[in-house]
This record gives sequence, C-alpha cells and structure tokens, in this order.
Amino acid sequence: MRQDRAGRGDRRADADPAMLEGFRVELTGYAYRMLGSIFDAEDAVQETMLRAWRGLHRFDGRSSLRTWLYRIATNVCLDLLRGQGRRALPTDLGEPSAPVAASLGAPGSGREWLEPAPDARVLPADPAELAVTRESVRLAFVAALQHLPPRQRAVLILRDVLRWRAGEVAELLDTSVAAVTSALQRARATMAAREAAPPAPALDEEHRALLDRYVQVFERYDVDALVALLRADAVHSMPPYRLWLRGAADIGRWLVGPGAGCRGSRLLPVTANGAAALAQFRPDPAGGHRAFSIQLVAASGGRITRLTHFLQPRLFPLFGLPDRLP
Repeated sequence: MRQDRAGRGDRRADADPAMLEGFRVELTGYAYRMLGSIFDAEDAVQETMLRAWRGLHRFDGRSSLRTWLYRIATNVCLDLLRGQGRRALPTDLGEPSAPVAASLGAPGSGREWLEPAPDARVLPADPAELAVTRESVRLAFVAALQHLPPRQRAVLILRDVLRWRAGEVAELLDTSVAAVTSALQRARATMAAREAAPPAPALDEEHRALLDRYVQVFERYDVDALVALLRADAVHSMPPYRLWLRGAADIGRWLVGPGAGCRGSRLLPVTANGAAALAQFRPDPAGGHRAFSIQLVAASGGRITRLTHFLQPRLFPLFGLPDRLP
C-alpha cells in the first residue's frame, strides 16, 4: 500500500504540464457554454488547471484524466454560478426599443450580458470534431442554455453536446442515473420551448456572399443598400446596452440617426461562435480607427435576420486583433 501511494505521489513530480494543457480548448468550450462569458470561462479553466496540478498526486487513475478534469471544471463552474443571475441578450429583456438616442440609456455592468467567443478559444482544431461541436457554441444555443438551472445545464451539455453516457455523468455529478435522466428531460423540454436545439445549417456560399455584400455596404455606409439586405423582421442589438430594434425600417432609422457615428468604419473578418463574424473599427477623432465592436451576423433565406454588435473592445485581443488601426 505504501509503495502504491508513493507511485501515485510521484506522478505529480513527473507530469508534463502539456498533459493538462492539451485539454484547455475543450474545457474552455465547456465552461463557455456553462457560463456564457469567454472571460469567465478562461478564468474557470485556469482555476481548473491549477487545482488539477495541485491535486495530481491524488489522481488514482480509476477514471480517465479527461473525466477527472471535467469533474473539476464542473465544480468550478457551479461555484461561479452560485448566486449569479443568468447572462442574457437584450432581446431577452422586454420589448423592442424606438430607434432614438433616448432609448439607448446607460450601459450595463457587463456581468449580465452574454459574450461572444472566438472559435480558436472554444472549438477543436480537428475538422471531424469541429463539425460536431460548432453548432453547440452558436450564440442562440448558448443564450438558451443560460435559462437552465446550472446542474441541468451541465447535464445537457455533457449528454447532448459531448455525448457522455448517463452513468458517466452521474458519477461526475455524484448523483444517480435516474436523476441525470430526469434532469436531461427537463433541460431538453426547456430548450425545445426556446426553439434552441442544434444543429443549424452551416454558412453556405449564398450566406458568405451575403456577408460580403454586408461588409461592402457597411463600409460605404450605404444605409439604403444595407436595409435591403435585411429581412423585414430583422433584429439589431448592442450589448452592453438594453436597447434592441426590430424591423429593417427601424434599424435603418437608427443607422442614419444615433448610429451615424459608425460611418467610415472598417470591418475585418473573424470567426466567433462557430460562424463568420466581423470586427468593427470605428473612426477615431484623433486619427485612424479604434476597436469598437464584434459583430455577429445571422442570416436565413438570403436575408440578414439578426445583427448583434458586442460593444466590448476588450474582446479584440482574444481575437488576435489590435485596439487600433492606423
């Protein structure tokens, strides 16, 4: 027995940190779905890695290293979610706004809003795995997840996204298979009611061409042409502000009115939440362009259905972007 304990104790001394680091991206994707914030997700995974490194001598090999890390990450996420309100999008909070400056109000603290996630931070590089997991980080799906109680959220992600067996999830959560099955049924019902079950269609060539046209007209700031790309009931929102607009006409009024400061912006392509996205650099009175927003553009039937502008310049470094363009 003493020799067995010593052998397990030596594992910490002999372990290569890369052994744990190899799980960072998938754990960040898991934590992002749980928490709705890429910054909180990265903090949670850093805490997971720290706890794992400190406790590696207690890892007895009865489960896989991956399962053990997910157990730690789940506990970290559940701790972070305790007593915390759900993160949301402006469209979850009341009726659409009038397209006037008075509707903008003051920005929220940021803690209440869902955040976008760069693909490279949350999705695997392997093409086969990417095809399976991309849909589960779509913004609408992650937003719907936030309506689930934390443990139901964990069960649904582990069972329906990561395809764990019920027994594995029960062991990870220290509960029974029956409890896992019941939680999964309730979680699926909530997600179905919100029409948020993946998968959604991948961005096809028609949608890519639509996004290219959007970039062209936005950079020209041809609002009439931009409105023509929108579906009549398109939605526009700008976290961290509660304001959101419904309808191509109101979006056009906003763009030529309070939103006219975006005239002259430059857009750079990025990928976020499993889809093509855009980084907006807005003209700076001091010269050049400054980081302004990450835009997620949803489309269906050859028209843009949703524009979500995350006005969070602190996101730009996560996408490998500078805070200014000359």
